[in-house]
Amino acid sequence: MDRDITINPVIARRTALVAGLGGAGALALAACGSSGGSTATPPAGGSAASASGASGGSSGSSGIAALDSIKVGSSIDAKLNGEPVLVSRPSADAAACFSAICTHQGCIVEAAGKQFHCPCHGSIYNAMTGAVIQGPAPRPLAKIPVRIQKGEIVPN
Repeated sequence: MDRDITINPVIARRTALVAGLGGAGALALAACGSSGGSTATPPAGGSAASASGASGGSSGSSGIAALDSIKVGSSIDAKLNGEPVLVSRPSADAAACFSAICTHQGCIVEAAGKQFHCPCHGSIYNAMTGAVIQGPAPRPLAKIPVRIQKGEIVPN
């Protein structure tokens, strides 16, 4: 028995439209889910020290950065064991270190003087405390304990 199959053109167009929108939505979500923030250049207002001596200290030392490479009240991008961190200098004889992973969606946060900025969704953190100044970040940045040893900022 042969049957004639008829396709309702309204349903076919609606199905194609929904499928197309679903695919576009999946692409948009994939693009938003990327956590590969760029740290190649320091953001405006950042310290020049972020490019020199911030990724492991000088001469292969175990320090994160030289204390003197950060102006009091400012911050830099750095690396600790290959992971991105942010280091600030709240006073002449103290340093603070935080994870550079945004608490919103895991993007790499960048040093910007007295603040840290997330380039993905606009979160802003206090560089001296890691506290959220502007969301959507729900929590402060994770603090990493550090101390000053022979002029170098080193992990505890």
